[in-house]
Amino acid sequence: MISADVLESRAKIEQDIEGLTICHGFRSTALNSADVPAYTTTQQGEGSRPGTLTWGQAYQEVRKLAAGFVALGLAPGERVALMMANRTEHVLADLAAVHAGGLAVTFYATLAPEQIAFIAADCGARIVVLDGAEQLARWRPVLAQLPQIRRVVVLDSTACPAGEEFMTWDDFAALGAARLAERPGEIDARTVAVKADDPVALLYTSGTTGEPKGVLLTHHNILYETFAAAAMDAVDLSQGVRWVSYLPLAHIAERMFSIYLPIYTAGHVNFCPDPTQLVKAVGGVRPTAFFGVPRVWQKMETGIEGLLGLEQDEGKRAAVAQAMAVGREYVQSRQYGHSTPAELAQEFQTADQTVLGPIRALLGLGEADTVSSAAAPLPPDVAAFFAGLGMAILDIYGMTETTGACASNSKDEYKLGTVGRPFPGIEVRTAEDGEILVRGPINTPGYLNRPDLTAQLIDPDGWLHTGDIGSLDADGFLSVVDRKKELIITAGGENIAPAGVENALVAHPLIGQALAFGDRRPYVVALLTLDSEAAVAWARARGIDTDSVADLAGHPDVLAEVGAAVAAANERLARVQQVKRWRLLPAEWTPDTGELTPTLKLKRRVIHGRYADVIDALYEG
Repeated sequence: MISADVLESRAKIEQDIEGLTICHGFRSTALNSADVPAYTTTQQGEGSRPGTLTWGQAYQEVRKLAAGFVALGLAPGERVALMMANRTEHVLADLAAVHAGGLAVTFYATLAPEQIAFIAADCGARIVVLDGAEQLARWRPVLAQLPQIRRVVVLDSTACPAGEEFMTWDDFAALGAARLAERPGEIDARTVAVKADDPVALLYTSGTTGEPKGVLLTHHNILYETFAAAAMDAVDLSQGVRWVSYLPLAHIAERMFSIYLPIYTAGHVNFCPDPTQLVKAVGGVRPTAFFGVPRVWQKMETGIEGLLGLEQDEGKRAAVAQAMAVGREYVQSRQYGHSTPAELAQEFQTADQTVLGPIRALLGLGEADTVSSAAAPLPPDVAAFFAGLGMAILDIYGMTETTGACASNSKDEYKLGTVGRPFPGIEVRTAEDGEILVRGPINTPGYLNRPDLTAQLIDPDGWLHTGDIGSLDADGFLSVVDRKKELIITAGGENIAPAGVENALVAHPLIGQALAFGDRRPYVVALLTLDSEAAVAWARARGIDTDSVADLAGHPDVLAEVGAAVAAANERLARVQQVKRWRLLPAEWTPDTGELTPTLKLKRRVIHGRYADVIDALYEG
């Protein structure tokens, strides 16, 4: 039985979005905010075209490119494959495919050729749009296996090969402009034919287990998610919000923040094509809202701690420590069910003006009204550090199959350590085994071409099985323990959530990444990597003359410090969770080397297989 409150909230949102599509919202914003900045790409690079488009200009560009797709033979319902960095042209191409009645499919830039071939065949891609030489190198080995592809458009004209199947972006845009001038009503007719239940996104999971699955999301899914987020005040939806786009646009969170939400806020999206330049980009943009996966927040914490560590004046260091203690107390006092004493509020205001605000400004987050995290559990120590800067990082929970967030903390109602409460009109409950179940208008219609997997995902009663273990408290706040399939069951039958162990380990700044292992084994062991930036700075401060992370991983002083860090983590863990043995590896894990997904989550099965001999050695003797 659905509660009356849920039904009432759902009915209100459904009424607001009835019959609407993303195309309606885009046109409305283009008309009402024509001169407002929409998209900016500033970084130079392969095929880079720096500059800013207003909403009015972006709308005209999308119509032109949509006509280009039609001129290349794109029929309603057909797919366009995109492998591009975060840049204006990426979003324009995506929206253009939709306005042409088709659908864009963003491919992760780290995919191997055989993975590209699988996804391109599975979605039936007809046209491909690539950045330049690097992406071409991944596609060309498999193009002969994909006869359905009619044309490959390349943004970087210097990298575009000769041949009829290839076309530069400039030629593609010119083709679209000519088609639009010749048949001005064609795109309008295509756009009007798009319906709310048509797909607007097809996102392939990153394939940590088996072949990737294509998740279909409709205009209705996206619009419900957008309006529900607004109703809950889960994200900054004020007009003109400034945003930095850096996570892959194949990821639902970045798509919501960089493509769909800005349409309804007339937001200004600033693209960071090279994620290694994120800190610089954030400093230049000064976003009014920011989303970071836990690894990004960890790297930011390491950078600030490094700067604070350079301060030689003990008085100033003590003042910072005192201000951060006030900041933590203040953020904790504002949690749901708490109240902030007037004296603490005054102390925080003083600390914020003199110490904390300037530190946030140094990060580029001095004007950020909302900061959030998702994709993996945020380590409590990281949350506590930023609380010390007066920042409540709002944890969000969801998955691609729930159109992103299905639960969230909000600025005025949050509990640290939880992922917040369900969105308006969305039902969330836990099964007998603790699995989180979700039901509502944000649930995907299913996986492309996989009715078998769709039936496993969504039961006959409409409940989507997330695969995560969690619990709901008396106030309706959801806590997530870990992935159901990733729980460690030791030889003694103890159930252990690896994320809890790993978060305790990475609390030390030297440890960049940790993987806990112990399934069907007598005790827990861990594979660790160094945080390269923190390790080099730590070594220099102690007179160790090397910048090689591999050398540092074998240095006795580093090993001793990491050993102490493991011991400190064990003190915070239950006996069955404690790490009995560990190994420090000579290199960090990255998406390029295959141990991480593009959103920096651990690919556990890959790591287990790659380091099977190391893990076995930790159990010998």
